[in-house]
Amino acid sequence: MSLKNISIILVKPQIGENIGATARVMKNFGLSNLILVDPKEQWPNIKAIYTSVKAVDIIHKAKVFKTTKEALSKSDIVFATSARIRNINKKIFSLEEAVQTIRKSKKKISILFGPENAGLSNEDLISSNYLLKIPTDKKYESLNLSHSVSVVAYSLYVSKFKNIEYKNTDKSEIATQKDLFKFYDFLIGNLEKTGFFRPAEKKLFMIKSIKNIFAKQPLTTRELRTLMGIFSSFRKY
Repeated sequence: MSLKNISIILVKPQIGENIGATARVMKNFGLSNLILVDPKEQWPNIKAIYTSVKAVDIIHKAKVFKTTKEALSKSDIVFATSARIRNINKKIFSLEEAVQTIRKSKKKISILFGPENAGLSNEDLISSNYLLKIPTDKKYESLNLSHSVSVVAYSLYVSKFKNIEYKNTDKSEIATQKDLFKFYDFLIGNLEKTGFFRPAEKKLFMIKSIKNIFAKQPLTTRELRTLMGIFSSFRKY
């Protein structure tokens, strides 16, 4: 799947800010092809430009058409999003199913989103190959336009990668068991001096609890030095 082959099409968008917000989430998740069909407000739209912030390049190169038919002229596969399942003879995909289908495809794919006030018309839905329903609570299924795009864009983006890993920016080494034992001796020794272990018969249980606190996740040598500095300052105080 290439994200470059996917177009986001907003049909008759009503609010410039929603177009700008859509551009932002598209850029967040690697999408770049924005198509508008008969936007209500004059285009180019200053509200959309301001709202798009650093995704203004997507706004500037967005294509504008008068009709959905014109907008879909170069599409191979079309998904139409709809909150309501209507009486239209189309295969309905869940978001997960749609993403898996798109992931396997190398064709040009368009995803239609309807206007904020009414959603896609039946004619627009008929122009699509498949219907796509974003899962929402049945008590309130209506999503903001840019939010709908963000849910789909995010799902497409994460499906492109089997695993997304983040490198830890802390270059400090993980503390060894020897370092931890030294820290435990330091901490427990100081707690004994303050009379922390009361009553005496619970001392062993309390020591186990203290060690468990610091053993739940790997500590770095830098973090251990910081902790020892903190407890040393308490002792001086």
